Amino acid sequence: MRQENQRLADLLRDEQDAIVKSWTAEYHLNAGGRGISNNLAAEQAAILKGLEAGVRNDGDAASFEAGPWSALRETLSQLSASRAAQGETADVTSAFVLAIKRPIFDGLQRHRGEVDKQIEVLWTASSIVDRMAQWTMSAYQRSREDIIARQQHELLELSTPVIKLWEGVLAVPVIGTLDSSRAQIVMETLLERLVETGSELAIIDITGVPTVDTLVAQHLMKTVTAIRLMGAESIISGIRPQIAQTIVHLGIDLQGIQTKSSLADALAEAMRRTGHTVTRSA
Repeated sequence: MRQENQRLADLLRDEQDAIVKSWTAEYHLNAGGRGISNNLAAEQAAILKGLEAGVRNDGDAASFEAGPWSALRETLSQLSASRAAQGETADVTSAFVLAIKRPIFDGLQRHRGEVDKQIEVLWTASSIVDRMAQWTMSAYQRSREDIIARQQHELLELSTPVIKLWEGVLAVPVIGTLDSSRAQIVMETLLERLVETGSELAIIDITGVPTVDTLVAQHLMKTVTAIRLMGAESIISGIRPQIAQTIVHLGIDLQGIQTKSSLADALAEAMRRTGHTVTRSA
């Protein structure tokens, strides 16, 4: 083991309590009272353990993605994911890691060695902590992107609910722009519900779709084709005059696809097909 690594590892082992105390104070000062985790002590202990293990295995900042640092990287990734899920900001999360630098420097200053060796060990410690902060920021960003992607997917699912109107009939009210991602979710969700409910008819209502272009029409036709392959039929409702003119102008062929101008007309057709009638009570 290199001498500077030996000194740093011994410090992390022998003065853990002092480092944690100073680290906590430094973090509170830098964070301004923000982002104080309920698991702060556990997070600090796990980071110090991983840091000491990496240093003792002759790890340095240049090889941070190598084996000696695996435990520390995993700890920092979990920390970043936890903070991101709690809505903590990236700068405060990174500041938590960087706040360990001063306690380590103070500890090394209390146990000075030769001047040239002191500079080496201080540089080693500084480089490692900086690399830890960089890894934390990267892990935080990945966690945030995962959270955002999952939330977007959930919002898309909520924005296109598949409703069971009565036995054998489903409805999908589409509101807003129908892009490729959303169209895929509509198709997947609708087909799953057709299987679950054993329905034979699906109403796709586009009254709330502001415009219909070639791309939207292609998505609708693919959905209708998939429904037919499942052995069911479909009705597209909400074909307003403006949309009808656009479809004709674009030369989009909807032949073979039953359409209705309003959801009410589609419901009436669905009732006729399923043998239901509505009568007014006396």
